[in-house]
Amino acid sequence: MSNNQPSARDALGVIGLPMPVRELAARPWDVIVVGGGHNGLACATYLARAGKRVLVLEARERLGGACTLEETWPGYLVSPCAYLAGLLHPKIIEELNFPAYGYQWTPAAAGLFVPFDDGSSIQLWEDDARCEEEIRGFAPGDVVGWRAMGDVMRRTRDAIRPAGDQDLWIGPPPTREEIDARLGDDVEARGLLFEWSMVEYVERYLDDPRLQSAYLGQGVIGTNASPHDPGTASINFHHSSGRMGGRPGMWGYVKGGMGMVSFILADIARDAGAVIAAGAPVARILPGEGVELSGGERIHAPVVVSNADPRVTLKLLGNAADDAWRRQVESVPMEGCTVKVSVALNELPNFTARPGVDEAHHRGQINTPLTKDEWRDYYALAKAGELPPRLWTELYFQTSADPSVAPRGKHIMSVFAQYVPYAFAEGDWESRREEVGATAIDSIARYCSNLPRAIEHMEVMGPPDIEQKVGLTGGHIFQGSCLPDYMWDKRLASRTPMEGVFLCGASTHPGGSVIGMNGRNAAMEVMGKKK
Repeated sequence: MSNNQPSARDALGVIGLPMPVRELAARPWDVIVVGGGHNGLACATYLARAGKRVLVLEARERLGGACTLEETWPGYLVSPCAYLAGLLHPKIIEELNFPAYGYQWTPAAAGLFVPFDDGSSIQLWEDDARCEEEIRGFAPGDVVGWRAMGDVMRRTRDAIRPAGDQDLWIGPPPTREEIDARLGDDVEARGLLFEWSMVEYVERYLDDPRLQSAYLGQGVIGTNASPHDPGTASINFHHSSGRMGGRPGMWGYVKGGMGMVSFILADIARDAGAVIAAGAPVARILPGEGVELSGGERIHAPVVVSNADPRVTLKLLGNAADDAWRRQVESVPMEGCTVKVSVALNELPNFTARPGVDEAHHRGQINTPLTKDEWRDYYALAKAGELPPRLWTELYFQTSADPSVAPRGKHIMSVFAQYVPYAFAEGDWESRREEVGATAIDSIARYCSNLPRAIEHMEVMGPPDIEQKVGLTGGHIFQGSCLPDYMWDKRLASRTPMEGVFLCGASTHPGGSVIGMNGRNAAMEVMGKKK
C-alpha cells in the first residue's frame, strides 16, 4: 500500500493521489484501468498479482462507483446505490482473501416480506420449511405450485451455476449451445432462462393473486421492462443464482455498508502492487498508447481496461472507436427507470399487518406490491414521461443487521423503487424530485402507522442523478439491459476490436450487480487465459 495513502476501508474510499500526476506519467505501466468501481478494482488485483504494472485511475474523489459509501448526513454512512450482497462471487471472496481485510457478511435469512392492501401479509423466508409453513397458512392451495416454482429455479441454478469451477459465470460467456447442453430436456429451465415473462412464471405455478404479486417485482429489478414482458423471469433467475456463504439464492448485509466491498478490493489491489489514483479523470483513451487525463497529461500503457460503462467508453475513444463496435454499444438499451431514496429514520417502519419496529421482517427485504394491471399501466406512464401515482418499492435496512452505520437508536432505510421516467414530459428532476420522493414514501406509508412521521432526512436520486453522480449512462444501474437478448454471449465482450482496449464492467459477462467476476474475467482475457 502506498505510504502516503490511507487504507481505503478506513478512509471510506477517499484516498487521493499516490504521487503527483507527472510522476505517474513518468512511470512505465503495463495496464491502465479506467474507473475505480468494484469490477475495475478486481481486475486490477488479478493483473497485479500476475506481475503486471497496473494503474487505476478514478475520476471521483471517492472509490467504488455505484458500490460505495457516503456520510450523507452526520453520523449516517449510506450506501446510495448498491445495498445488499448476493451475487459477489465466492471465488473472488476466496481467492482474494476478503475476510483477512475485515469482510463480514450477515445473511438476510428473513427473506422477503410483503404486506397487501387487504391487511394480510406474507413472509417468504429463505428457509424452505419455514416458508412453506407460512404459505400453507396464507394460500394453502399454492403449496404444491410453490414447491414446483422453487424446483425449476433450483434446477436451473444447479445446471448453469453449480458450485465450483463449472459455474458458467466464470470465464468467457457460454454459447447458447453450451447452455442448452447444460439444460438438456428441461423445458421449464429454458423457459425461465430465456422466454417467460415474470407474470407467466408466477401464473404457471401459483393461483393466489396476492402471492403472485408478491414475486412480480423480482423480475424487473433495475430493468426497464414490465413483468408482462417476455424474458423478465430471467431477471429473477439472475438475482437468485448466487451462492454467497454457500447458501444458494441468499442475499445479505456487508458490515459497514456495501461500499466496503469496493474499499476492501482497493486495499487488496494495492497490497498486490497496483497503484490507485482517485480524483484523476480520464479525458481520452488512446488505443495501444494509454490515456490522456482531463488536465492534458498523457500516461502510457499498451493495455487500457475500461470499468466505465460502454457509452462513456465510446466517448473516451472518440474517433478511435471501431464502427461496428460503436453500433453494438449503441444498440444496448441503457435508460434507467429506478429511483433510489435514502432515508434516515428515528425508528423502523411499523407495518400494520405485522406491528412492531424491531421485527424479523426488518432483517430481510420488504416489497410494497403492485397488481398486474398497475405494473402494466404504471410502466407505460413512466415510459411516456409521467410519474405513476404509486411505485413498487424494495426496502433494505442496513441498521437492522449493522447499527454501526447510524447514530445510536437511528436507522437507515434504503428504497429501490420503480418506475420513474428518465425525463419528465413536464418539468424535470430538479422541479419534481420532492414529488417523486413523496410518491415513494406514500407507496410505503399506506402499509405503516409511523410514516412519514419517523423520517428525519431523505435523499432522492433519479436516473439522471445516478448518471451525473456515478457516471452510469442513463442512470442504468447494470450498464445496460440484462434481459435475455443482451446476456450470455450477447453481452459485450471483454476484448474490444480496438488495439489493447478491454471492458471489465457490468456491461460484460456475467451482467449487472455487485459480482466482481466481470473484473476477473476481463483480467483473464488480458492475460490470454480462459479461467
